[in-house]
Amino acid sequence: MDLRTPTMTSEAQPRAHGRAPIVMIDAEESRQEGPAETTSLLNARSGQQGEDETRRQNWGADDDFHGLPWWKTPTVYWLIGPYFLYTLAFGGMIVPKIELIVTLVCRHYFAEKQVLDPDQTFLPVIIGGNNLQCNSAPVQKNVAAFTLVLSALAGGLSAFTAPKLGSLSDRFGRKRLLVIASFGGIVNETITILAAKYPDVIDYRFLILGSFFDGITGSFTAVSVLGNSYVSDCTPPSKRAVSLGYLQACLFGGLAIGPILAGKLTVLTHSVLSPFYVSLGCHVTLICFIWFVVPESLSKKRRMAAQEKYQAEQEAMRVVLSRSVESQPRLPAWIANDTLRTWLLLLLNANPLAPLKMFVPGGRENQRLRRNLLLMGFIDTVLISATMGAGTVLILYAKFMFNWQTLESSRFVSIISFFRVIVLLVFFPIVNYIFRTRPLRYQQKLNGNLRTQESHSGADNLDVWLLRFALLFDTIGVLGYVFVRSEELFILSAICTSFGGLASATIQAMLTKQVLTEHVGSMLGAMGLLHAVSRVFAPVIFDGIYAGTIESFPQTFVVVLASLFGLSILASLFVRPYLVLSENGYAPIPEQDSRNQDRLTSIDATERSSETIPRV
Repeated sequence: MDLRTPTMTSEAQPRAHGRAPIVMIDAEESRQEGPAETTSLLNARSGQQGEDETRRQNWGADDDFHGLPWWKTPTVYWLIGPYFLYTLAFGGMIVPKIELIVTLVCRHYFAEKQVLDPDQTFLPVIIGGNNLQCNSAPVQKNVAAFTLVLSALAGGLSAFTAPKLGSLSDRFGRKRLLVIASFGGIVNETITILAAKYPDVIDYRFLILGSFFDGITGSFTAVSVLGNSYVSDCTPPSKRAVSLGYLQACLFGGLAIGPILAGKLTVLTHSVLSPFYVSLGCHVTLICFIWFVVPESLSKKRRMAAQEKYQAEQEAMRVVLSRSVESQPRLPAWIANDTLRTWLLLLLNANPLAPLKMFVPGGRENQRLRRNLLLMGFIDTVLISATMGAGTVLILYAKFMFNWQTLESSRFVSIISFFRVIVLLVFFPIVNYIFRTRPLRYQQKLNGNLRTQESHSGADNLDVWLLRFALLFDTIGVLGYVFVRSEELFILSAICTSFGGLASATIQAMLTKQVLTEHVGSMLGAMGLLHAVSRVFAPVIFDGIYAGTIESFPQTFVVVLASLFGLSILASLFVRPYLVLSENGYAPIPEQDSRNQDRLTSIDATERSSETIPRV
């Protein structure tokens, strides 16, 4: 009896390349358009169909974690608590911070007016009080301009930083980069508390400094990218979408519960600063837990392999620059200087748009994958733009149509978030169990209950159809916003869009399945760049559309949103399963020699034997 660990593929043909064995594909597969979607969701294929197998790579992380004690084994459950705490602080600060900014800007506005007109008497502006004089148009205008500066600064800086942190995490691990990304929140909340506690000493414009530190450390975008990368490292492909859905559920749960808890805390303590102190404590707790308790998801072996691959890519770029200079004999001699080439290389790496190269891998063998990545990048950008840009405008639209007050608006947001959490925590795992877990267990039973090794074979048919399903329900719900004129049907349309929450988790999982392990952070970082850009421009676009059409046709922004979702559905029809990045997709990398392989093997063995005392 053959006692070797079976793989999820047939006709495996491993070859040494410094990583887990790679299953080669038949030459005929490169000319096919992919598996036909008339088959079952998982497109199960027998051993006799070996010539139609797609290119697969064993999911090697299972070997890295096998046999480790539980306190050293990374899993999504290590992140659920800290991530929920972070999103709770993030959601709880939305309303209190806006109210605090209104008060500080209003206080500064009337202080300036008092200086210009000493004979006129103005009511004092009390922090945490009911300052009716702050509802004037000039104050609201200044508040809008100031909040735009804060969001644009944080979003713009995070667009540059988040991809860099994602790429660095591939080489140096997720933990320390998560701590760095969370540290900006501590600085931001500290400056906010000081500005509110000592308004006569610290000008409200110091909040810009807080947004700077928040953005330069990646802000919420980087935390999301690194968290998703951590989960992708330690979760097999069959469960990855569900695990990422857990983090999405934490986000919606924090956005739903955070504002309610912040409001209750303010009432109980009679202090507007109480939520800010709690938020600061959440950030500190998050950092301490991640640093001292959460195990690293990337083994030393994988980090070293990623570092060596990165160095090889940089060396290849230097060679390309050298050859480009040598091919131009008329160029001045100083241009051929090695120092100048080094600076040119640094400038190329500093290009804020450079991370987007992850969506366009080179090589003819990656042509279909290139199309997949571009289509999924477009779809995910539409999803995040709808969340960041249209969410606030939708609440304003509901207030305009149904005369909602703060209570009704808060209840509406809580209902949407609650149903999204239910979909991600209940519906999604059930679907995954029926169409993925049960077939895998059945196959394991056929293999004599031996441990089944999953393969890295790209997104499957279930991923593709879940994406289309989620986008369809999102579109139906958004179209409901256009046509309904009653509160009940409006809320029902919002519940319909709750199934759209599957799209984000599914597409993040699909992206991580289609690239090699050492590129997961870079790919999600590139996606984070699009998220950060959407965070800046989407509110401006949708706010502008709503402001310009509210008197003639207030549903215009919803029509635009529905059109974008319609294009997303159309794009999803061209997304194909079972595509994986070719290893030379981004740069020509030299083969690793035997010394490197021996060193990586030694590192792996050392890592397994170290740290026998549990973490506290």
